[in-house]
Amino acid sequence: MTKILVADDDINILNLVSIHLSEQGYQVFKAKDGISALEILHKEDCHLAVVDVMMPFMNGYELTKEIRQQFNIPVILLTAKNQIEDKEQGFQAGTDDYLVKPFEPRELSYRIKALLRRYDNHSEEPIVRIGSTTINKKSYEVQIEDRTFLLPLKEFELLYFLMANSMQVFSRDHLIEQIWGIDYEGDERTVDVHIKRLRERFTKLTDDFQIKTVRGVGYSLEANRL
Repeated sequence: MTKILVADDDINILNLVSIHLSEQGYQVFKAKDGISALEILHKEDCHLAVVDVMMPFMNGYELTKEIRQQFNIPVILLTAKNQIEDKEQGFQAGTDDYLVKPFEPRELSYRIKALLRRYDNHSEEPIVRIGSTTINKKSYEVQIEDRTFLLPLKEFELLYFLMANSMQVFSRDHLIEQIWGIDYEGDERTVDVHIKRLRERFTKLTDDFQIKTVRGVGYSLEANRL
């Protein structure tokens, strides 16, 4: 059974979400603050976390950062705010998706199912290797031979996704949905900027792979054959 953590200091929201998800067949664990949520995550093998932004002791942004560092599970942030700055802070913390209160429980269910499908497709191999280049989803490190690199979060997640799906072509829209989430309000240039940064970082470091532009479509990471 899929286990979901729901963390919210609003008991009404907590109970509403928990009842709805239980009816959907999920096993739900409830927490009223970030510290309690972390304790549950250390005890239970949860598959996804639904996290409110405004909580005592540890807010949702801080909790999301801790989850991203310690666990390989998707996170959906709940908030009463709808400002772009708040969304930016959420994505910088590492959230996978963002839902503004008030929301329809069914919409939360749709987003949960989408994220679980995405993580299920790529979580079975936390370590991906191409030649002498290794990318580790657990430690968030990239290793080339005996050198280790730490990348900004979105650069890492973009590189990991492309390496885990090498030789496949992805549109910019698809990459935005996979890396930044379906609520991201930026434009396609965000992908171009991150691809450019990855190329600048790794072109001179390794010949193991190339990130190629597929005109009119998007990008593909291709492993170089020796």
